[in-house]
Amino acid sequence: MSAFTHKVVKVGIMPLNEFRKRTIAIAKGQYKPKKGEPTIWFNSIKSLANVLSEENQELLKLIADTHPKSINELEGVTGRKANNLLRTLRTMESYGFVKLTEGKSGRGRAPLIPEVIYSAAEIQVNFG
Repeated sequence: MSAFTHKVVKVGIMPLNEFRKRTIAIAKGQYKPKKGEPTIWFNSIKSLANVLSEENQELLKLIADTHPKSINELEGVTGRKANNLLRTLRTMESYGFVKLTEGKSGRGRAPLIPEVIYSAAEIQVNFG
């Protein structure tokens, strides 16, 4: 794996309207998230499955194992086009699974360096 220690993120699934209520309550100081609660939220199992598909899990593992120095380097390793990889990685970044950092620029645009933040995810689904 990469330089990080084994870090597990808790992922929760909550309908959007419930998530909005929760967020507002937190902002108003009416609710303080408890230790151990999920830190990444999805509004459905389907949306979670789209972001953490088997293909995307393989991509995360590949990034953690190989530490690519750019999206172009990752393109060569995966066989996926850079714009497709970037779209996927931006989505994962928006949820907090990946960090994209600008590398040093020799000439032209600085390369984006993908980094996996967590080594695993625990999924929590609430039914009531």
